[in-house]
Amino acid sequence: MSKQQWIARQGDVLFKRVESIPRGGKVRASGHILEGEATGHIHRVAPSCLATAEVYEIDGQLFMSSEEGISVVHDEHHTLELPAGNYEVIRQREYFPEQIRSVAD
Repeated sequence: MSKQQWIARQGDVLFKRVESIPRGGKVRASGHILEGEATGHIHRVAPSCLATAEVYEIDGQLFMSSEEGISVVHDEHHTLELPAGNYEVIRQREYFPEQIRSVAD
């Protein structure tokens, strides 16, 4: 029997639950900011979760971890409530014949 994968999405950012975060990462310098966009709006950990949530950057990939729930906020989307755990944070991409590029919502 296989485990069902747990994912959630907020606009152009996908949150995929993972068993653990790979070793060797650093806490992201921008702290609670998960992804910026061309419009200037950002996906970020809510201020109420800053004391318990960590955002890591590992080889250009983002991960997030918290032993408590995590609220992710964005100016143009509803607040996303994630249960406690570890997550890979993935910027969605779209295909064009000329190139593959990141989605900007």
